[in-house]
Amino acid sequence: MSAIKFEITHVCKQSGARCGILHTPHGDVETPMFMPVGTLATVKYVSPEELKAIGAGVILSNTYHLWLRPGEDIVAEAGGVQKFMNYNGPMLTDSGGFQVFSLADSRKIHEEGVTFKSHLDGSTLFLSPEKSIQIQNKIGADFIMSFDECAPYPSTYDYMKNSVERTLRWAKRGKEAHQRPEEQALFGIVQGGEFEDLRKLCAETLAEMDFPGYSIGGTSVGESKETMYKMIDYSVKYLPWEKPRYLMGVGSVDAILEGIARNVDMFDCVLPTRIARHGTLMTSQGRVNIKRKEYERDFTPLDPECDCPTCRNYTKAYLRHLNKCNEGLGARLMSIHNLRFLLKLSEDARKAIKEDRFGDFKDEMFKKYGLNSVDSRGF
Repeated sequence: MSAIKFEITHVCKQSGARCGILHTPHGDVETPMFMPVGTLATVKYVSPEELKAIGAGVILSNTYHLWLRPGEDIVAEAGGVQKFMNYNGPMLTDSGGFQVFSLADSRKIHEEGVTFKSHLDGSTLFLSPEKSIQIQNKIGADFIMSFDECAPYPSTYDYMKNSVERTLRWAKRGKEAHQRPEEQALFGIVQGGEFEDLRKLCAETLAEMDFPGYSIGGTSVGESKETMYKMIDYSVKYLPWEKPRYLMGVGSVDAILEGIARNVDMFDCVLPTRIARHGTLMTSQGRVNIKRKEYERDFTPLDPECDCPTCRNYTKAYLRHLNKCNEGLGARLMSIHNLRFLLKLSEDARKAIKEDRFGDFKDEMFKKYGLNSVDSRGF
C-alpha cells in the first residue's frame, strides 16, 4: 500500500491541464502546487507558522545537508523532520544526488555509489542508493526521492546513455532498500538530458517499477527554456497518467505555467527566497529591485494585488531601508512575499483549470509579464 493517494479532480476542457489532490500522511494538498524549499529543515528567515499562513502545502528539505548537519539520527530521535522543525504538513526530501554532483569536490562515480568530499570540512564521504534511502527513511518526509546522477548539461549521447542506465539500476536498488513504503512515497527520477529516446527509456523503465510518483530531473541546469520544455515533453508522455509528476528545481512564472500545461503537478525552487534576500521581488507589476533610488520615498505597498503580510503592512521605502541596512527582517518580509506570489500563482492556476480556462489564464499571465514560451529568462 502506498503512503500517498493521488486523486485527479478535474481536467481543463480548454487546455488539458489537470488539477488534483495529494492525500498524504500529514494532510491533503491540492495540485498543481509550488513547494517552498527548506534546505536545512528551515525555509530561510520564514517560520513554519508563517509558511502555513501564506498557503504553503508541501515543504522540501535536503537529504545531503541534513545528513551532514545535524545528522539523520538526531532528526529521527526528534520524531522525524516535521516534529523536528514544527511543520504541521507534508514534507519532501530530495535524494542528495544534486548536491553531490554540484557542491562536492573530487567526486568519483562507481557502480556502487559516489565518493566525494564534504563541502564543509573536506572529509571523504560515500553515498549510495541504499544509503540515500536509509537517510531519508530516518528523516521521515512524506515524499522521498531515488538516488540518481544529475548529469551535466550539455552531455554527449554516450555519456547520458551510460548515466541513465546507471540511474535506473540505482532506482531499482533504492526501491528494494526502502523500509517505510506505507509511510513514505518513493519517487523515481526521469533523466536523459535532451535526448528523447533516453527520456523514453528512463520513464518507461521507471513506470514498470511502479513507483508512487515520478520526478523529472536534469532541467534548469543551463539549458534554454525551449530545450527544457522539450525535456518535460519527452518525459511526461511516457509516464502513467494517474501518478503525480514533479518537475524539480523550477520556480519562474513561465516555467511553472508551461509545466502545468504539460500536466506537471509539483514544482520547487530556491529562486523566490534567494532573490528576495538580494532585494528582488516578484510582483503583479513585474520584477522590482527594491535597492533602486526611486523607492527611497515610496510609501505605497510593494504589490497592490498581493494579500501577504508584507504587502498589507509595509511600504517599499521601509523594505528598501531594511535591505540597504542588511537587516534580517527585510530578507524575511521579502521572502514571505515572493513565496506568497508563487503560491498564489498556483492557486489561480488551479482555479482556472477548474473553470476550464487555463489556456486563457496562461496567455494572460505571459502577456502581463512580457514573457514568451521559449526564450524568456524567467520572472
